[in-house]
Amino acid sequence: MRDFNSDLFDLRTVIDSDFSRSASSSSDADFGFAFNDSNFSDRQLRIEIMGEASDARHDPEACTSIADWARHRKRRREDIKKDTVSDLPGGPEEQILSCNQPDMDDLEGCENQEEEAEAMVEESPSGDEAANSNESDWSMDCSTVVRVKTLHISSPILAAKSPFFYKLFSNGMRESEQRHVTLRINASEEVALMELLNFMYSNTFTTTSAPGLLDVLMAADKFEVASCMRHCSRLLRNMPMTPDSALLYLELPSSVLMADAVQPLTDAAKQYLAARYRDITKFQEEVMALPLAGIEAILASDDLQIASEDAVYDFVLKWSRAQYPKLEERREILGSRLARYIRFPYMTCRKLKKVLTCNDFDHEVASKLVLEALFFKAEVPHRQRALASEDSTNVNRHFVERAYKYRPVKVVEFELPRQQCVVYLDLKREECSNLHPSGRVYSQAFHLGGQGFFLSAHCNMDQQSSFHCFGLFLGMQEKGSVTFAVDYEFAARLKPTEEFVSKYKGNYTFTGGKAVGYRNLFQLPWNNFMAEDSPYFINGVLHLRAELTIKH
Repeated sequence: MRDFNSDLFDLRTVIDSDFSRSASSSSDADFGFAFNDSNFSDRQLRIEIMGEASDARHDPEACTSIADWARHRKRRREDIKKDTVSDLPGGPEEQILSCNQPDMDDLEGCENQEEEAEAMVEESPSGDEAANSNESDWSMDCSTVVRVKTLHISSPILAAKSPFFYKLFSNGMRESEQRHVTLRINASEEVALMELLNFMYSNTFTTTSAPGLLDVLMAADKFEVASCMRHCSRLLRNMPMTPDSALLYLELPSSVLMADAVQPLTDAAKQYLAARYRDITKFQEEVMALPLAGIEAILASDDLQIASEDAVYDFVLKWSRAQYPKLEERREILGSRLARYIRFPYMTCRKLKKVLTCNDFDHEVASKLVLEALFFKAEVPHRQRALASEDSTNVNRHFVERAYKYRPVKVVEFELPRQQCVVYLDLKREECSNLHPSGRVYSQAFHLGGQGFFLSAHCNMDQQSSFHCFGLFLGMQEKGSVTFAVDYEFAARLKPTEEFVSKYKGNYTFTGGKAVGYRNLFQLPWNNFMAEDSPYFINGVLHLRAELTIKH
């Protein structure tokens, strides 16, 4: 006759794929008929429900919103005493597990999950030892049992759904042969545990509210039921999300082994926050009040509607100074958490100089970030694209360009023989396409002789207003009575030679706030300029160059 552990292993082999499949899969077996039925059970589960000081019974349905659930959970964390494993006399056939432990986010991480599970299962004392143990345990425990529930359970079914129960029933110790198991839980966990046990048999819930699903999710995390966590995660994702719920999902405590089960939910929360606060200037007060997890979700997005990466840097400094007034804490948060989301390679050189002298950053951290950014700026365009492509799958995405309002430029400055700067501006084909019929795009500012300039690309009508065409202009930022004379030249790189070819040159005396350029830079109608065989797009990118020289 085969022993129990062999049968358990065989059944686990059949159902074990549940750990890697969604609980709603059509191939999941439905054992609902066997739930709490002695005919299909090999053990009894005694659930001791402990009273709580602040709230003897928690009904998740009474929480009408995510905010209510979060407030209730916070009070619970503050009031629940950190219990240790307690042994109660139960005879040789009974095994006691104290599961009214504090929430996972109140505990330090455990490096060895298996040792932790085994530590929770201890041999029951007998005789005088049992009596002494009982007296000692109860004298230290301020909680009392307010209710007891007894259920018939099938250890193979529970073991197939949960590594926690699998280790409990198959660890080779005396406990694995006992037919009575006692779980001790808080009153606030009772409804969720019953939902969880029902799910482990039938793959269904009776609760439909977000607070109820969150309680079940926490219970599933505690007992390592990944299929239930995935199911809760999917149901929560299908509910309308709010800033409060998104932030709560990002901060849900879960063990390392179970984190993958809720990853789709946390990813959805990040996407929601990134989309809602895409324009951080529009929701400035709201964004400034967000916690760190929310700020990280927003900064990780490529789609921020932001003028430039300089503005991202300024925002991060403003937020961190408001949230972390102590310099040491602020340096730690910036260096270990937030700096990774600032894309320093796309900041202007002027702002990078300020990073080096910014007291909010540790000097070594700032030097490393700026050096990395300058090396990237010095790379040739095709190498920059390769680095961005390699970095596109990373979380930090340092080398991936956002959709800035002002396009980044690469600037090379010369002092001799005359003050001069060479500015490189790259525009993607889709960016140019979006300019039609009357759009324009501006570059980041660059400086020559202490004056700020910018480039702007336009879709114009030609001088006879007969067709659309591509134009390029040079503007000066300063307005007023400033007078500044420059020689300038516009060039574009052609394939296959990849050489820059001069397209237009001239000289102009700026008097403040004006721009000069050429309405039809390539002397082509728009459709010809944008054609698939256009010589001006190299791998889908238009490479432009402007040379400015101070005129003496």
